[in-house]
Amino acid sequence: MALLTIGLNHTTAPVDLREQVAFDVETLPEAFARLHAAVPGIRESAILSTCNRTELFLAVDSLETADIGTWLADYHRVDAAVLEPHLYRFDQLRAAQHMMRVAAGLDSLVLGEPQIMGQFKDAMRSARDARAMGTELESAFAKVLSVAKRVRTETAIGRHPVSVAYASVVLAGRIFSELAQCHVALIGAGETIQLVAEHLLEQGVTRLDVINRTLANAEVLAAAVGGHAYSLDGLAEAICRADIVISSTGSLAPILRKDVVERALKIRRNKPVFMVDLAVPRDIEPEVGALEAVYLYTVDDLEAVIQEGKASRLEAAADAERLIDAALDDWQRELRGYRAVDTIRLLREDVQRLADAECLRALKLIESGKAPDEAIQQLARQLTNKFLHGPTVALRSAAERGDLSLLEAANRLFDLSETEEET
Repeated sequence: MALLTIGLNHTTAPVDLREQVAFDVETLPEAFARLHAAVPGIRESAILSTCNRTELFLAVDSLETADIGTWLADYHRVDAAVLEPHLYRFDQLRAAQHMMRVAAGLDSLVLGEPQIMGQFKDAMRSARDARAMGTELESAFAKVLSVAKRVRTETAIGRHPVSVAYASVVLAGRIFSELAQCHVALIGAGETIQLVAEHLLEQGVTRLDVINRTLANAEVLAAAVGGHAYSLDGLAEAICRADIVISSTGSLAPILRKDVVERALKIRRNKPVFMVDLAVPRDIEPEVGALEAVYLYTVDDLEAVIQEGKASRLEAAADAERLIDAALDDWQRELRGYRAVDTIRLLREDVQRLADAECLRALKLIESGKAPDEAIQQLARQLTNKFLHGPTVALRSAAERGDLSLLEAANRLFDLSETEEET
């Protein structure tokens, strides 16, 4: 098997081009079928398609397999000449290294972002469901995901926030030891709040209220996260239940006022509330931060946390790269070992044939009246002579030619204590 990866990502192609070559998960089975039918030599395939990348992972008969880039352009009806300059291609160990870096979040727009590992698993599942993936890619993906998991658990690559959405959730986790038990109110329904909701779900939070000026937008997000939707008229009610409030809207004036929070605190009996205002201009009146039992952070407060996180992730990335290099060394040794498989199999089969023939001969001798111990001794001599005949002839011939490399190899292979000396 030859391993091949071809694709484009946020560093090689603009978003408008990435959009054109993205794959819809619903049409992936058809895409796999068309790929295997159109390009000879593809044994197995998997496709990873996200907002930041489209990549094809392939097990092929030969690295000279037909131009995958042309197929990708044809499938999406994109000009191949336009697409080609934005594509990258990796094979064998470089392909494996790239896959490991992608799955570990080292090749992501946000260094160390955790979603990519799940997307990688989804790509594997889709290929398996479409019967486009077999044992070869399964084995490769298993190794890749194993390394990615080690990167997540053995380095600090994902432990420090690098976005305001992620930072707000991380800070909430520092204040509430059992974050999953908290009730969260999200004010807004835009992209930032959507990311916050995703991070909260990853932390096991299930009690979510979404409050938004346009109720329909709140309902869409609430349905996606299993929460409840409210218009701004329901804000005061939602705040009374909330242990955590995270806000990001486009309002030009504060949405959450001090008097509303004061009333909520009385109902809550001053139970602590963690608030993050991610909006500019601010959604939460600054005076709210002076209230007892309220922990209020703004986007500026989070920036210092984010910068610390970026520095920490860069350090962790170096550790991750070392893990990947070690894994690639192991993979390369394994690939080298595969080269000996056929030779070892043939050697074992040849020796087994000799052993079977000599055992049969010994049994016949015993049946004819020969003493068992003599028959066994003869079996051992015959088996030894026949097994060593070929190698002995080859070694003698090599010595006569002055080819000492074969003699040295034989000494290493059989761990002989004495070596032949040239006379």
